[in-house]
Amino acid sequence: MNDQPAVMSPPMPQHTMPQRTMPQRTMPQRTMPQRTMPRRAMLAAALAAVVVPLPGCGGSVGEAASVAPRESVTAPASEQSPASAERPAPEPAARDLPAPDEAIPKDPKRLADALGRTSGRLRDAIDDWRRTGDPAKGEAPEPVVLLSLYEQRVYRYLARHSTIASRTYGKLPEDMAARARDNVTAIRDLLSLAHPVSGPIKIKVEAPQPADDLLAAFRRAERRFGVEWEVLAAVMLVETKFGRVRSPSYVGAKGPMQFMPGTWKAYGMGGDIDDTGDALLAAANYLHASGAPGDYRRALYAYNHSQAYVDAVLLHARQMKRDVRNYYAYYTWQVYVITTKGERRLTGP
Repeated sequence: MNDQPAVMSPPMPQHTMPQRTMPQRTMPQRTMPQRTMPRRAMLAAALAAVVVPLPGCGGSVGEAASVAPRESVTAPASEQSPASAERPAPEPAARDLPAPDEAIPKDPKRLADALGRTSGRLRDAIDDWRRTGDPAKGEAPEPVVLLSLYEQRVYRYLARHSTIASRTYGKLPEDMAARARDNVTAIRDLLSLAHPVSGPIKIKVEAPQPADDLLAAFRRAERRFGVEWEVLAAVMLVETKFGRVRSPSYVGAKGPMQFMPGTWKAYGMGGDIDDTGDALLAAANYLHASGAPGDYRRALYAYNHSQAYVDAVLLHARQMKRDVRNYYAYYTWQVYVITTKGERRLTGP
């Protein structure tokens, strides 16, 4: 880490961010077949493509949780949403939405068409949410959740099928191909850090704070320490899927930003490791002391000693910088866990 006034040099592998007990609805704990997760391959690694046990600042849970074998969580059939019936046409916002387990085409042309339609509709749905809804309160609307889940599932599929992925990129418009390539590459990087769990394992998950509340907290941390909010958001996405994963990591990292206790003591500034606002400030403090914003690669490598982790975080951050709607899409990405029997989803419809 670079020396900063009043900031101690980070003890390399250890930081544990405070998980804060938030007044959010606690989602039921699921007992899942355990998989051996790599210390730093926090559960979060597999999280976005990502749901792999990575050790964010000590061992994150976000990826592992997100990449975990997909658990079939019964989701409401979006197509029967009453709102869609009133909506005149070409944009069936609440009807004709992809089911939680909608089949993913295997043919590159059909897959590119499905991804293109989904991505376009998702961005329209996010615009509607921000314009007529209130991202500072409550959950994302059903169209955003279902379209984002399908897009996430497509990216995860492509991350595991590189030949199909290459052919699919060539059939997408340039900007959409670039976005898909970044997301698929980030997920593939995180999955490379995952170790399937065997045997029962309990992972505590809960609903995240509202999207705009988190965005405000990211920006506060940026103003104080100069670390770009998109980088902080990308770290939280990979570590705990924006706070959905509340269990300590395999190596004992805690909180929404997955700090090891020793690192938290040095950089937590007396805050609560389980509190999201405190955890984000501590993460910004640590990254700043480790070289950010001058050298994000160095800072992120200090946070998690994995080049794949660093690459994945920067790819997700780049997408958020290009279009803030990508932040809202990532916000609704679900938690997966990888077991010896496959990938299961722990959250979402």
